Amino acid sequence: MRSASLRCVTFGRKSHRLEASSNYWIGGCVAEQNEPRWLSEAERDMWVRLVATTLLLPGEVEAQLKRDAGLTFFEYHVLAMLSEADERTRLMSDLARWANSSLSRLSHVVTRLEKQGWVRREACPDDRRATNAVLTDEGFAHLEAHAPAHVEIVRKLVFDGLTPEQIAVTTTALGTILEAVDPGHTQIPVGNISK
Repeated sequence: MRSASLRCVTFGRKSHRLEASSNYWIGGCVAEQNEPRWLSEAERDMWVRLVATTLLLPGEVEAQLKRDAGLTFFEYHVLAMLSEADERTRLMSDLARWANSSLSRLSHVVTRLEKQGWVRREACPDDRRATNAVLTDEGFAHLEAHAPAHVEIVRKLVFDGLTPEQIAVTTTALGTILEAVDPGHTQIPVGNISK
């Protein structure tokens, strides 16, 4: 056995010495191959802020959307993705993937949007087994009417406090993180989200 830092752990009434760099049983336990790569103080600060932002920001945006447009953040996102598609039409399966949703959840949301007259379903002409979601003229008008207030809350919460340099650095950093989470951006289309 190589000489390495040994640590002693207690299981029940027995103490066991574990070699941190080994990958085999010592004293009835599996020792770890390597020590964890703990976060530095700067990394931890960033991680805590990233998690807090991803938990709090959607709720703030959704509160404005519910109040002003009668939409959840997810519903607005679905309408926005349809508005950017050719002929305002997307396959339900693609829409579910890009919305990071199950097809079942998306189907429930589309049903609600259909009842409002904002979306309709159509058979896909290229694949009889598939269904398209289509943004109606009424849905587009509703989205267009409420987009300015949505953009304003996004501007207020995200961009007003940042310099152009901070926006550029944050965009690059988030792009790197997104690439690690979703290589090639296969789940979420990253493109022109503006009007």
